[in-house]
Amino acid sequence: MRRPPEWQYLILAACALLADRLTKFAVERWSVPGFEHVLVPGMLNLIHTNNPGVAFGLFADSGSPWLSPLLILFSASVIVFLVWLLTTGRAGGNAGKTGMALILGGAAGNLLDRVVRHSVTDFIDFHIGTHHWYTFNIADSVIVAGSFLVLFELLKDWKQAAEEKA
Repeated sequence: MRRPPEWQYLILAACALLADRLTKFAVERWSVPGFEHVLVPGMLNLIHTNNPGVAFGLFADSGSPWLSPLLILFSASVIVFLVWLLTTGRAGGNAGKTGMALILGGAAGNLLDRVVRHSVTDFIDFHIGTHHWYTFNIADSVIVAGSFLVLFELLKDWKQAAEEKA
């Protein structure tokens, strides 16, 4: 089976980054922090928040002057590592490469926010009734989707290796 060249995965990462930037731009341009609009009653709201912490709002109330530089350094390191994996052919099969490209695009989107604002713009408020999940954005969504693809490939490879040993 023919595998696509690595540049296609970098284009996928760029598309994920572009989708993230366009949606954040729209939210930032046409709303103010604290804005809230019900899209699907009891399930989905469009809100405008800024998260200075990491995923799920962890460390958002830290107040440490080191938090933002450390998050920027960590994100930049992950991005460099993912680019290296993708461009050297070390990212695994198609599912792994696709997953890493999505993670790369999402990480780049959130990194840009941190560099410019020292926080990440979040706007998707998914909930069931009064039980709300943490507010997130497109970058977070593609990072999670990419992580599932990488995990899927790892599990598939482990299963195949176990079957070969048996």
